[in-house]
Amino acid sequence: MKFLKATLAAGVLAATALSAHAADITGAGATFPFPIYSKWADAYKKETGNGLNYQSIGSGAGIKQIQAKTVTFGATDAPLKAEQLEKDGLVQWPQVMGAIVPVVNVEGVKAGELVLTGETLADIYLGKITKWDDAAIKKLNPSVTLPSSAITVVRRSDGSGTTFNFTDYLSKASADWKSKVGFGTAVEWPVGVGAKGNEGVAGNVGQTKNAIGYVEYAYAKQNKLTYTALVNKAGKTVKPTMASFQAAAANAEWAKAPGYHVILTDQPGDQSWPITAATFILMHKQPTDKAAAAEAIKFFTWAFEKGDKAAEELDYIPMPTSVVDLIKKTWSADIKS
Repeated sequence: MKFLKATLAAGVLAATALSAHAADITGAGATFPFPIYSKWADAYKKETGNGLNYQSIGSGAGIKQIQAKTVTFGATDAPLKAEQLEKDGLVQWPQVMGAIVPVVNVEGVKAGELVLTGETLADIYLGKITKWDDAAIKKLNPSVTLPSSAITVVRRSDGSGTTFNFTDYLSKASADWKSKVGFGTAVEWPVGVGAKGNEGVAGNVGQTKNAIGYVEYAYAKQNKLTYTALVNKAGKTVKPTMASFQAAAANAEWAKAPGYHVILTDQPGDQSWPITAATFILMHKQPTDKAAAAEAIKFFTWAFEKGDKAAEELDYIPMPTSVVDLIKKTWSADIKS
């Protein structure tokens, strides 16, 4: 995993690995898939000589850039609804699935040792639980030594699909959160310190004692952050693993969803990780630069056909073959490149 540094200046893929080439494929958006897009792009360039310039700037900014036609594709973890896609003349599909994990920096607490529920997590982000030795946390963790220290809450400051999925989960787990805050790519946070991108949240939590945040799992691993376990919808305590991510993704009904609009949070099943999510690509049906659009489709085809192993190495979940076949038919029917 040497391809991804712990700190990523401005979230732009390194020019040496991802320089624009040939038809200049450009993309911008979600930080959630940055680790796997980076790894895919590096391997693709070595194999084909063609590069990709992807700006990891957050889902909200990525959507704005594709709407403005300043990039070949946009990337978002918050899927657009069919009406919005139609209005903007966009095609949307899921490229890969992954998971979001709460991460903490509490002295003496090891990865996966601290257990939280969705309701407890919501209460922390609502500012109702302010100390690590709060009775609600202690009840879930009777054998864990917790300090009587104030919790530093870290959240995203930018428009973020990671935030969309995280707050969607909190809304499902907590009626209080749903009524007071709700969910979206950006929300009115009751408490917390803002940080930009998964990179920013990971860096902030890693450097701040008694902090809590939420990041895509690859960032937690790369930065050696302490992730928590969660109690899922079935009432079972689960840790973030490929098996628990796959369990949550197993029942997704992609074929029935217009624009592949599927939200994977709080899925049923004893083994399901409750904050599993897909990340999506957006392209114009009538691209301004048809050559660049054609090159982008070649890259995404290569990723579907040859990128599964790299995805799994970073604990992302590849799209099932049946869904990939559907996506390829969508490309043929809707994108005029």
